[in-house]
Amino acid sequence: MKNEIVRRLIQEATDIAKKNFCCPYSNFTVGAALLTSDGKIYKGFNVENDAIQSICAERTAFTKALTEGNRDFRAIAVVGKDIEDIFFRRTIPCGYCRQFIREYTKDGFTIISYDEENDIIKTYKIEELLPESFRKE
Repeated sequence: MKNEIVRRLIQEATDIAKKNFCCPYSNFTVGAALLTSDGKIYKGFNVENDAIQSICAERTAFTKALTEGNRDFRAIAVVGKDIEDIFFRRTIPCGYCRQFIREYTKDGFTIISYDEENDIIKTYKIEELLPESFRKE
C-alpha cells in the first residue's frame, strides 16, 4: 500500500479521535479510518456507555460502510490515546473487533497502527492478528 494512502488513513483516524469522542469511562479515545477498494474512507470512534454495549471505533467505521452497501475493504488505520495525552500510541483492534473484521474482509486485509511520538507505523494482516480464526466458508 502506498505511503501517502497509509498517512492519509492515519490522519483521518487521528482527526476523528481528537474531535469526536465519547469515552467518559475509559477516557481513552480511539479513531478508525476504513478504506474500501474503491478508495472511499469511512471513519469511526469509540462510543461508551455505562452498560456493556459500548462500540469500538473499528466496528463503527465498518457499520457505516456496510449500511451504505460497501463490502470490499482494503485497510483500516486505528489510533488511540488517553484524552489527556499529547500523542497517539500504538493501538490495535480488540479481540471482538478482530473477529468482526475477519467476518467482513478477505485474507490480506491490512490493519495499520501508529505511534505518533516516535512516528512509527506498524502494519498487520488480519490473519496475523487472528490466526486460525472462525470463518464460515
